Amino acid sequence: MDTEVANMAQQGKAKRPPERNLQGQILGRKGQETRERILLAALRLIESSADSTITLSAVAREVSVRMPNLYLYFPDLGELVLACLNRVMASANASYMDRMFVRWPDERLEESVLDFLRAHYQFWHSHMRILHLRNSFADAGDTRFLEYRQGVSRPLMDALILQMDGRIEDLNSRCADVATVIMTTFERLATVMTKGAFHFNVMRSGILDEPAYIQRLMVAESEIITLAIRHQRAATRTGR
Repeated sequence: MDTEVANMAQQGKAKRPPERNLQGQILGRKGQETRERILLAALRLIESSADSTITLSAVAREVSVRMPNLYLYFPDLGELVLACLNRVMASANASYMDRMFVRWPDERLEESVLDFLRAHYQFWHSHMRILHLRNSFADAGDTRFLEYRQGVSRPLMDALILQMDGRIEDLNSRCADVATVIMTTFERLATVMTKGAFHFNVMRSGILDEPAYIQRLMVAESEIITLAIRHQRAATRTGR
């Protein structure tokens, strides 16, 4: 497993081609600086907006760039958000994904699962607005974001299959089915727990310590996921 997951962890680390504007010109120092200023301004606006909304015109005003010049770098809002996502997701491996790229020992399985879930939730909490915006684009059917989300999820999906001693090339297997359910579970719970409506519902329910409640939910989640992985490891060993 370690060799396979190590290969996953190296995905996307190959040398990238030089950045170009929409006219196909390689960006020089000034062009790279302008693109970076636009990108940082967009990230600031996304993270400071209560509802994660953003417009290209707002970014242009924030960075004092004329709209025609902004369009040279980002032809539409989706491309700008994708560039922001790439910047944010660059830290995902060190933040939480690497925890799944080593085998979770049987004797510390639940502890390992909970450690991963806490790290995953912390990443979501730190970047919730842009991650919610990503989901909004994907849920609206934007194929760029559907493909992006799938690309980010696939290494985790493969790692989960390997955690259950399955084969990543067989996506019709029971391990692949269980991995899909597990991924949906922790992604959905992180999404819900970082939405404003969650805080509102917690307050209405009379729960006074929201952070402690979130921790309890993750403990319960880790127990369920541990049972699923442990069962599949046993089933794989016996050939069922």
